[in-house]
Amino acid sequence: MPQMQDAVTRPPADAPYRDARVPVGHRVDDLLERMTLEEKAGQLFHAMTEMGEGGTLPDAVGPSGALPPRELVARSITHVNVITTPESGEAFARWHNELQHLAAQTRLGIPVTVSSDPRHAFVDNPGTSLAAGSFSLWPEPLGLAALRDPDEVERFADCARQEYLAVGIRVALHPQVDLLTEPRWARGTGTFGEDVELASTLGEAYVHGFQATGRIARERQPGAPAAPGGVGRDSVSTMTKHFPGGGPQLDGEDPHFAYGREQVYPAGRFDEHLAPFRRLIAAGTRQIMPYYGMPVGLERDGDPVEQVGFGFSRQILTDLLRHELGFDGIICTDWGLVSDMTMFGARYPARAWGVEHLAPVDRVAKILDAGADQLGGETCVDLVVELVRCGRVDESRLDASVRRLLTEKFLLGLFDEARYVDPERAARVVGNDAFRRAGRRAQSRAVTALRRGTAPLPFSPTSRVYLETPSVPAGDVRAAQAALGGPESALRAVARPEDADVALLRLDTPFEPRPAFESFFHAGSLEFDRAVVERVRAVAARVPTVVDVHLDRPAVLTPLVGLGVSLVVDFGASTAAVADALTGVEPASGRLPFDIPRSMRAVRESRPDAAFDTADPLFRYGDGLPL
Repeated sequence: MPQMQDAVTRPPADAPYRDARVPVGHRVDDLLERMTLEEKAGQLFHAMTEMGEGGTLPDAVGPSGALPPRELVARSITHVNVITTPESGEAFARWHNELQHLAAQTRLGIPVTVSSDPRHAFVDNPGTSLAAGSFSLWPEPLGLAALRDPDEVERFADCARQEYLAVGIRVALHPQVDLLTEPRWARGTGTFGEDVELASTLGEAYVHGFQATGRIARERQPGAPAAPGGVGRDSVSTMTKHFPGGGPQLDGEDPHFAYGREQVYPAGRFDEHLAPFRRLIAAGTRQIMPYYGMPVGLERDGDPVEQVGFGFSRQILTDLLRHELGFDGIICTDWGLVSDMTMFGARYPARAWGVEHLAPVDRVAKILDAGADQLGGETCVDLVVELVRCGRVDESRLDASVRRLLTEKFLLGLFDEARYVDPERAARVVGNDAFRRAGRRAQSRAVTALRRGTAPLPFSPTSRVYLETPSVPAGDVRAAQAALGGPESALRAVARPEDADVALLRLDTPFEPRPAFESFFHAGSLEFDRAVVERVRAVAARVPTVVDVHLDRPAVLTPLVGLGVSLVVDFGASTAAVADALTGVEPASGRLPFDIPRSMRAVRESRPDAAFDTADPLFRYGDGLPL
């Protein structure tokens, strides 16, 4: 071990860890030897942070409760999850460079690894995903699943990778390969649906596209190595979630909240939910995130699994993930397992399910003993230091995790020329025309036609259209025309159904409104209000009508089927993209990525861990009419 004086002085400019010619393993060894306990502890935290206006570094705690970047760097935290949608790629890049410059001034100059939840689709939830903003806009993962095309998934991931790299994002807190076996679950929209084989195949393509290890990367650089998991300076490291499968939620409630903490397995299908993770580990995913959920009544090999959140479970993280599955990458817990927090004006307890009785320091000890490398969404570096100094955790335990984390930074090139990005290049890459066109085509193609009614499918691209959507009120012709594609569209918006050739009514999947941060999670009943059904009936009586339902969960569509309407669904699409699909400009070709339940009774009587378990579904997985 170095002398204390060596540990606290600034290393020389020619220190081996600073030299790109030195093998990565030697660079890691050199840097690890120089680190103080506090600097090591800081690496074990993956904190949230925000962005100031114009790409500046904010100086105050944000509305999400995230600490400002300067305070994080002062705590030696060098992994941050940015939860802001900036006005431009250029602003994002400026923020990133300011953050890296700040980190470069520290004693060791360890660069920051910036991560992000998905930010290329429509769902805007600060706890799960971000609206695309200036990035190219694509369907949700359910829409990619509706396309049934691994090549298209890899193309999407490659486009997203290029946009991430342009602004400095180097870790994708995705893909989400949970199986949507509980139709009410609020996180279903981020999955690839209900089928284990489809989720596994598309998850592999997703990882290859982001990490630049698949077919597209090989075609772009024919001589490049094709070893699974071989990441480099052109890669965005993927953090696959939510291990060992977050779909079997009791009553479909989400474990972000105490009332959703229980995962249940009445059908005994634990291994089916685990299967996609086996495939993605083989495909080379670099990082894995265990879920908040607390398994109830789960047994493996005849032994009961401890009823604690998966991030606290040594049986799950060490025995299963490390030893049985052979995963040697980074394990990062989901966000907020240790500390209570205030988000958007409301107080929420730590997601310490099953260990609520433990003090924060004991929760940290249990997480480290379970085998996690990082604590997501936390900043309590002092508790790790306390555990080492009082002898409860050996410093060598920290070294094992820090070694993995530093290795990833070196492999991604963050200590070298990849540390900073070019804001002018970010302005050209982020949301460029080619990526936007590709995203819009994917939105249209993922639209899934389920039933032909009085409205022809496809209908004429020069039709007069009466439009209602959640954001376009009845009779607002100007807003309707803008939504249909603006003045350049051949479609013409009209104010009344009787003036139209066809009506297009866009509906959201029903959900139960909840307060504050909980409102972002669409949960509860999947049945439409009677007033919504009667509105559809009234319009359909006046004009041939197409109803498009945005499925972020499998809505109960039964009341709509008897109204004589043409019925289609989408999984994240603009009104203009839906219009392209319905007029044949970019024909709808999607197929359902899950069963559509016939009733809420069928949903309630199904087993949360069993795929395709709702009785007599209205539409089945794979249904979709050609247009």
